[in-house]
Amino acid sequence: MDALIKIENLSVGYDKQPVLHNVNLEIFENDFLGVIGPNGGGKTTLLKAILGLLKPMKGKIIFREDMRMKKKPIGYLPQVKHIDKNFPITVYEVVRSGSLMKNPKKINTREVKQKVEWLLTEMGVSDIRDKAIGELSGGQMQRVFLCRALLSDPKILILDEPDTFVDNRFEGELYERLKMLNQEMAIVLVSHDVGTISSYVKTIACVNDSLHYHPDNIITQDQLDSYNCPIKIITHGEIPHTVLKRHE
Repeated sequence: MDALIKIENLSVGYDKQPVLHNVNLEIFENDFLGVIGPNGGGKTTLLKAILGLLKPMKGKIIFREDMRMKKKPIGYLPQVKHIDKNFPITVYEVVRSGSLMKNPKKINTREVKQKVEWLLTEMGVSDIRDKAIGELSGGQMQRVFLCRALLSDPKILILDEPDTFVDNRFEGELYERLKMLNQEMAIVLVSHDVGTISSYVKTIACVNDSLHYHPDNIITQDQLDSYNCPIKIITHGEIPHTVLKRHE
């Protein structure tokens, strides 16, 4: 089976200064890839390259033919902190704007409205449809932008640290929903919380200057050390605890 996205020898960065070097990765249908790594290691840079927001300095990103035929085959949930809360737009308008990801020649206005209404109800935010985006809590905002990302029926859903600035209840609901969505689409999830995502993801990529791929959801401290990936591992026992390794 061909990969939805194939990344070959990719180097990418800003102002001619590479952040990532020689990255190789394949994303297949129904993959659930967890992307981990330290701040500044290149996780968001990788996402921007996949989304076409950054041009490769070296190497290439190849989309499968059916992916290339769609205007925007990727749904994207950005970090809440990067959203302009002062922009004058309502919840309904934010979700409706996801239709811009479709080919305009194939947009059925009635179907789009029905899909918006269904998503708002499904995500439990129909009662705030007329609220301004700046009035929402972190969890509400994540629900709204997830609706927007799903409106275009993407083949891949990318989430950049969706568990930031949300409460524990919504975090649990989000991961369970992603687990169900993974039956219909591939998911790429960036997170610092290895312990939580390891219960849901199928594979893991550690990103820190380069990318190291793990074909399962188990990763040890020794592996993180060998890949120079200084992040936290959460373990479970009679008393839940977190062990943070000191950065040298």
